[in-house]
Amino acid sequence: MLKLALEGGCKATNLTSPYQGTALIAAAHLGHDEVVRMLIAAKTPLDHANNLGWTALIESIVLGDGGKRHIATLKALVDAGANVNLPDRSGETSLALTKKRGFSEMAKILENALAH
Repeated sequence: MLKLALEGGCKATNLTSPYQGTALIAAAHLGHDEVVRMLIAAKTPLDHANNLGWTALIESIVLGDGGKRHIATLKALVDAGANVNLPDRSGETSLALTKKRGFSEMAKILENALAH
């Protein structure tokens, strides 16, 4: 459906939620890694922060479960060039958030991307 929507002229840059988030943020939150990769290919803004101060990368951690799909989502965002050092509104970085949640595999991905 996403592919059809994009081919039909929908823009990957549109705000899609009452939180002023993008489809990328929603897909990352849910761990829909394939959708995340499609939106990245459609040039969605990687580092857009919603009104909670969360980017797609941060939502994949904060609202994720640390499982395979959220790990794949985080990796796709990192590989695409998402800023791994943007803090949330309270000043916490993605690396700090992964460690706080005990998501060691996600932390390794971020550390390899020079997160601090």
